Amino acid sequence: MTYTVFITARRLGAEGQAMLDREGCRSLFLEGAGDATEVEAIMAREKIDAVISRTVALSEHAIAACPGLKVVSKHGVGVSNIDVAACSARGIPVFVTPGANAQSVAELTLGLMLAAARGIAHMDGEIRAERWTRLQNGVELKGKTLGLVGFGQIGRLVAKFCQALGMRVSVYDPYAGADAQQDGVERVDDLDTLLRRSNVLSLHIPLTPATRALIGVPELAKLPAGAIVINTARGEVVDEAALVEALESGRLGAAGLDTTVDEPLGLDSPLRRMSNVVLTPHVGGSTDAALAAMATAAARNVLDYLRHKALPEDRVVNLDDLKNGTQGETDVR
Repeated sequence: MTYTVFITARRLGAEGQAMLDREGCRSLFLEGAGDATEVEAIMAREKIDAVISRTVALSEHAIAACPGLKVVSKHGVGVSNIDVAACSARGIPVFVTPGANAQSVAELTLGLMLAAARGIAHMDGEIRAERWTRLQNGVELKGKTLGLVGFGQIGRLVAKFCQALGMRVSVYDPYAGADAQQDGVERVDDLDTLLRRSNVLSLHIPLTPATRALIGVPELAKLPAGAIVINTARGEVVDEAALVEALESGRLGAAGLDTTVDEPLGLDSPLRRMSNVVLTPHVGGSTDAALAAMATAAARNVLDYLRHKALPEDRVVNLDDLKNGTQGETDVR
């Protein structure tokens, strides 16, 4: 049987595409504006069996417009751009590709941390502007405490990297099982305890109703003076206005952000003009290696389901809802 797979991007990694081609699949891609409106139009027009979702919104309207849709796979792990409840209501499983981009996201986390601690981006900009600005206020990370909110595969890699720098590592993750152990890492039972000791706070959690604006004014106030905040998770887990105020006041020393509430970041965002903020455009998983791994895993997800109705527990975010015939929120790492 020939399947039609819609990839909500302009291309799919070569290995993943080759898997679809070998199965005789018809592949569709974004070709116009590349936004949610184009996604909805294609899904209303085409007979689509599966969607491989990148970062563009996959809305309830788009899902409703495609009666033949059988399965959705995220090209990654964060499903905040997918209306999972709408999929569950239709009995459509939503897959993720856990671990495929963990190394790349962890490496960017470390890069943002080092850049924020030493003002690297600001000094680079100064030199390019023909100014010789030699900052004398860099932070040496050895001996500092890293606080990790979330201890999935990315968080565990970040912990190892930072231990190699001589940092202490504390973790808060109420969802991590007893098997989530790592030598030299201290688990704490509540967020407040973690915040009060974190010279560097790094976020590795999904966006859910429980984590939206998890880090706000009270939480930022509990961090040690001059602390650094790193976010490679989702922009919405931080109260951005509170973060800006804490940075402008000097309460926080710096921030390194791969994710923001609005993407692309608005031209009028104060984050753009702050010399103690390092920004990247949500590219934590955008290395050749990670993109290839995510493409392959996403293609395997949809093919395994279309051919065999495979529903592996570690990759289907709405499995309980499908079993119970209910809608609900899903917590995914």
